[in-house]
Amino acid sequence: MEQLSLYNEARSESRVIASSGVFQIELLEHVGEKDHPALIAISEQLAIEYGEKAILTKATIHRYFNKKGSLPFIARYRNDIIGYIIGVPIEELSHEPWARTDPNFGKYNTLYTYAFVMMSDFKGNGYAKMLKRVFISWGKKREGIHFITGHVEVGVSSKFSGEVKIASRVENWQGTGKIFEYYCRDLHPDQSPYQSNNPPLATRI
Repeated sequence: MEQLSLYNEARSESRVIASSGVFQIELLEHVGEKDHPALIAISEQLAIEYGEKAILTKATIHRYFNKKGSLPFIARYRNDIIGYIIGVPIEELSHEPWARTDPNFGKYNTLYTYAFVMMSDFKGNGYAKMLKRVFISWGKKREGIHFITGHVEVGVSSKFSGEVKIASRVENWQGTGKIFEYYCRDLHPDQSPYQSNNPPLATRI
């Protein structure tokens, strides 16, 4: 019985949400230890752009991927993990000053895009777009969720489709020396009092 329990802890539990040939996207229900090395290795690609804090650890995998309320997806190519995206309730980031200043903090209606990465060898073939599209689609279906937010380098959010506005800018994101935008995507604009296509704000943190 104990061996079975250890086996269940080691393996991941997921559901295939979308697939195309040798590529598939899975909704993670539990990340087992067997997949920790792959997720950590992929996260190292984020360090150059987002800083060392973006690199996953076993602790952050458990805290965010296996946390109730999170929305984590992985992308696989020939059964190997090649990318992932995860949304976490913004309230889980209460230790971050910028999170507490979000007007929706405490309303439990916002998912923050904690990480979104695709291995460099698989960029430019549409896999990342498919992963992001699935993430947004499932965010819309999540009861009570009205917004998806995240930090991206200046100019990136202007390429996003849908109802997206820039809430603020951070001069030196995570010590990278780069200016990042904090964007907010309205998942249900027809139900929102906010105006569409809001211009970028000049607020800087």
